[in-house]
Amino acid sequence: MYVTALLPWVVAAGLIPLVPLSAMGADPWLVLAAWLVLCAAAVAVDVLAAPDPRSVALERLFPGGARPPRVRLGDAVDLRLRLVNRGRRRIRATVRDAWQPTAGARTVRLRFDVPPHEARTARLTLRPRRRGEPRSEFAVIRSAGPLGLAGVQRRMDVPGAIRVLPPFHARRHLPSRIARLRELDGSTSVQVRGQGTEFDSLREYVRGDDVRSIDWRATARAGTTMLRTWRPERDRHVVIVIDTGRTAATRVGDGTRLDAAFEAALLLAALAARAGDHVHLVAFDRVVRARVTGAEGSGVLPALVDALAPVEAQLIDTDWDAAFAQARALAPHPSLLVVLTAQEAPDAARGFLGTLPHSVRAGTVVLVGTATDADLERTARAGGSVDDLYRAAAAEAALRSAGGVARAVVRAGAEALTASPDELPPRIADRYLALKAAGRL
Repeated sequence: MYVTALLPWVVAAGLIPLVPLSAMGADPWLVLAAWLVLCAAAVAVDVLAAPDPRSVALERLFPGGARPPRVRLGDAVDLRLRLVNRGRRRIRATVRDAWQPTAGARTVRLRFDVPPHEARTARLTLRPRRRGEPRSEFAVIRSAGPLGLAGVQRRMDVPGAIRVLPPFHARRHLPSRIARLRELDGSTSVQVRGQGTEFDSLREYVRGDDVRSIDWRATARAGTTMLRTWRPERDRHVVIVIDTGRTAATRVGDGTRLDAAFEAALLLAALAARAGDHVHLVAFDRVVRARVTGAEGSGVLPALVDALAPVEAQLIDTDWDAAFAQARALAPHPSLLVVLTAQEAPDAARGFLGTLPHSVRAGTVVLVGTATDADLERTARAGGSVDDLYRAAAAEAALRSAGGVARAVVRAGAEALTASPDELPPRIADRYLALKAAGRL
């Protein structure tokens, strides 16, 4: 049972005649009690006359039949609720779908007017505000009585969920990097030679080519200078480790460092998969939060976004010995190991820096990337009030600490890449292409 917002107004309207009735000698308390009894009787009649919600069935309809439907963060998804009236009375009902607030439901109260033995469908639009898997375990249906003062309600278990994927804003950098990859891969005349590359074909020499690539036997046969072309090797193993420990929860730009790491990982994975390399990923702090391996070609990106969707930063320190062990389990001898973590405070990076030298193996290129606040350098150069000077000093100290950690990473045999959240994904992708061009990958 429930009462509507109309009932308090009806009860209040009964207070208006009390003053004139009191002037006429009537007992106001007796009149008030009679009015309240009348209102209670009207509520009872409304409840008894309301159609029984147990005579209806509620069903969720997902777009495309997907369970749960996938949607990128920031996009909208339309769900539908179908109400079937199996009773013999017309039912006018309000259904409240119990989605959590981060699901971004524009309206959670849907109105139905369903004749007997018929069904009606209402649309519910969700625009999620957070990655993960928002859920709705139940819906509450209210059937109002004819007077509109009260009715009956029933909770119905209708579980549903949507999977909110990372937005992958760095996708805009992918076409230009694929074009450069095609140049390296022999789709154009621009090809390279380097250690670990494969012979592709012969072509005529043009000014600017490396004379060390001239094939003298082919030149003698053809009567013109012929050049060997080489293509970067394929089937390399690229391992991406995402730190989901407490430093990943740091706010950088409009999001967290973890969000920036996702963008960098997705761009690199999409590019490496297009290049024919094998991509492996693990998100780790003290346990595995996401793990992707064995996906190939066009299946790499869907597998990654689906695995990373529910991953959140944990307020614990990362166990780097276990993290690198997980990376070795994915690929014992990777050609490229990319670690996305923090390179800021030496105290916070002590465990990482202690483990890193033992994880840099011969034949493996190790990149350590981190997203930093783009305004930090500008703050360090700012002047003005005393507060501004204190902020500048703090920013300068943070930059100095980050520089010390980056130098320690280089001494350990790895490469340190530091950039803003928007610049980090293309920088890592460019470094991947540069390693391909140099024949190191």
